[in-house]
Amino acid sequence: MTVNAIHPEILKDNLASVMGDKVRSVKVTLDEVTIEVSAEHYVDVMRLLHEAAGCRFEVLLDLCGVDYSAYAGVGTDGPRFAVVSHLLSISLNQRVRVRVFCADDDFPVLPTVSDIWSGANWFEREAFDLFGIVFDGHEDLRRILTDYGFIGHPFRKDFPVSGHVEMRYDAEAARVVYQPVTIEPREITPRIIREDNYGGLH
Repeated sequence: MTVNAIHPEILKDNLASVMGDKVRSVKVTLDEVTIEVSAEHYVDVMRLLHEAAGCRFEVLLDLCGVDYSAYAGVGTDGPRFAVVSHLLSISLNQRVRVRVFCADDDFPVLPTVSDIWSGANWFEREAFDLFGIVFDGHEDLRRILTDYGFIGHPFRKDFPVSGHVEMRYDAEAARVVYQPVTIEPREITPRIIREDNYGGLH
């Protein structure tokens, strides 16, 4: 039996009543409900979303890190790093987005939710690898996309586009070696050609 999707405004009100003062805000933007929660209430809210009768979000669709360092002028002048999760309730046919900011920019830490959704395991490893966000309580927090000896976190806004080091196979040493990047940094600006009557327009 198919369950009709609940209207976003109704879902927002339902979630706000379930979460109470554990959340900072519950908003509807572009027909999507977003919950913002503080780090101290993050696990409690996620567990409620998973288990509460009006929520029952059984599926963690995605969990990713965000670096807001370049967005201070557009409304985010608080903490730099956040984690955003997208949840789905198959049984109730509803979706929600959850955003939580890390309290410390220098050492961003959040508790793991891998004991609530086992699929969070690899998502959290990815956020750790690419953004340097540490998930306290994670059973196996190590890099997942970059090499184990990789230095830095490549999705941070202050990470150089060309990286810090490059690797190559050294025939004499018969192994892969790391060396400083030899590529000259450059910015490529696309060339725009404007032609009269382009596309037959006058």
